[in-house]
Amino acid sequence: MMRNRSGNRWRRSCWNFGLELTAAALCLFTLGTTVAEAQDWQEFRGTAGRGIATANGLPLEFGPGDARWRIDLPGKGWSSPVLAGNQIWMTTAIRAADGSASGLALAALCVDRESGKLLHQVELFRVPQPPEIHSLNSYASPTPVIEGETVYCNFGTMGTAAIQRSTGRVLWRNDELKFEHETGPGSSPIVHGDLLIVHCDGTDQQFVTAFRKSDGTIAWRTPRSGELHPEGMMKKAFSTPLIVEGEDGPQLISPGANWVYGYDPATGRELWKVSYGKLGFSNVPRPLQGNGLLYVCTGFNQASLVALRFDGKRTLSESDIAWRFEKQVPTMPTPILVEQLLFMVSDKGVATCLDAVTGKQQWQKRLGGEFSASPILADGRLYFCNHAGQVFVLAPKAEFELLATNELPDGIMATPAAVGNQLIFRTKTGLLRIDGR
Repeated sequence: MMRNRSGNRWRRSCWNFGLELTAAALCLFTLGTTVAEAQDWQEFRGTAGRGIATANGLPLEFGPGDARWRIDLPGKGWSSPVLAGNQIWMTTAIRAADGSASGLALAALCVDRESGKLLHQVELFRVPQPPEIHSLNSYASPTPVIEGETVYCNFGTMGTAAIQRSTGRVLWRNDELKFEHETGPGSSPIVHGDLLIVHCDGTDQQFVTAFRKSDGTIAWRTPRSGELHPEGMMKKAFSTPLIVEGEDGPQLISPGANWVYGYDPATGRELWKVSYGKLGFSNVPRPLQGNGLLYVCTGFNQASLVALRFDGKRTLSESDIAWRFEKQVPTMPTPILVEQLLFMVSDKGVATCLDAVTGKQQWQKRLGGEFSASPILADGRLYFCNHAGQVFVLAPKAEFELLATNELPDGIMATPAAVGNQLIFRTKTGLLRIDGR
């Protein structure tokens, strides 16, 4: 098996901890999602995919003793919690009682936000022989998406399903997408109009596809057209797409290995593609949009953050690359854009602030630990969570300011959610809610 210069490091990018959250309410709607209440957090990185919450009165300093409630969750899963009303949804993978992988059950979990009680545990798929997975990944890493009364759950090649929120009834299942993750699933689904869209970038084949939300049948499937490295491990990717407004309608911004693509989300027709300019694969971070730019993390070999000029035009090319940054760029946590500043943390715990327009570094500081979860902005503060369960709270400024360092048990792989005055953390073993004033 071929390795790049980073040796074993590339293996750690292979799993997209459908971790992140995003913040929707600074613009009360985003193409591809319905208008949501400010108290909802409905998809990977929040309802608008930006990692920004309208929460206020959140706690600055806290520990496990400050939890309003805590619940142990069955199984193992790194999917981020998504919220609608009083419900919190996640996915999990439950092994057979003897601890073997045989008979792995893939399920959705629903927790009552007020009481912390488990409301629903819905088995969606039973996998007798699960595929290979990275030791740090889970079989339930992609984050669900909620739209209205429906929760959509994706487990990559192992299946996709829709659930009725109020009853936990399974509306449909589809397990016909077969491809090789090699290290487990990661890309989270998104909704657009009547479609549920997912990335399928494996070592054997790479494509983007859309399910009809009504019945789970395939509406379109588009193979990746860009040239890739011949080594299979360098063909895969785990990013989650983003819908943005284009000159002639919405565009699906879709990073894969070596290339970022623009598609018509209604039909899957490729509109454009831009090469990263260097080998890039196993990339997890979701793309960002702002300041007339698209921001894309390229993943391994040399992790880069590429900014593309984007004014809604239909076609982009390599000439639209405005700048590139290559120092301590994450391969897993998604950066966060706060007006004209861009914040990110590398997998190895180095945080960076850039001028989002020019790409100029404002500061770079080591927080410590290893990171998969993406930062969120809530109540005017940035929250960064590492594998050990440390939560670093930073001021979103062009000068580094650490406001607090908190510690939670069990460790954190999933991006937290922030609603109202509440922070909701999924740890490696459970879920807890911590309230502010």
